[in-house]
Amino acid sequence: MKALPRGSIPAMLLRSSLGALGVLGQGSRTSIEKPNALEEAIGTLGEELSANPATGGAASLRVGVEGTARRLHPIIWEGIYRIAGEALRNAFQHSQGTQIEVELRYDKQQFRLRVRDDGQGIDTKVLAEGSREGHYGLRGMHERAEVIGGRLRVWSGLGAGTELELIIAASRAYP
Repeated sequence: MKALPRGSIPAMLLRSSLGALGVLGQGSRTSIEKPNALEEAIGTLGEELSANPATGGAASLRVGVEGTARRLHPIIWEGIYRIAGEALRNAFQHSQGTQIEVELRYDKQQFRLRVRDDGQGIDTKVLAEGSREGHYGLRGMHERAEVIGGRLRVWSGLGAGTELELIIAASRAYP
């Protein structure tokens, strides 16, 4: 079997996913059992994307938590992580922005993920159609949100950046 090139996007995704699930062993930085595991996993992926010249790397990333971090159901955790990862890859690769923010909010009624950038925005036609020819990131995020019982909204305007919001009811999100 051939190894993935170090620093490649597939290698970063695999490392982040395995690390987040605690599969990399004692040295892994994240374990899904820890309440702040999602923040750590998203931060790690963001650092890797920022350091990779192939994904732009010019933007700064801030990951914040509102409320008290709680454990999430493993399937929900994975879905949130995948959606956040796709949103971060899109922001780093395509937005041409200088700032990317991720906000995780743990409420009694719901869990909320927000990813914002101050970049060039997404064409309204692409938003309306849900994807660009040959690209499935937006559609995939919507499908993943539906599978985990969440609601995904994306706002954007040319020159105004992009904001993605995922909301999942507490009864689905927390064990």
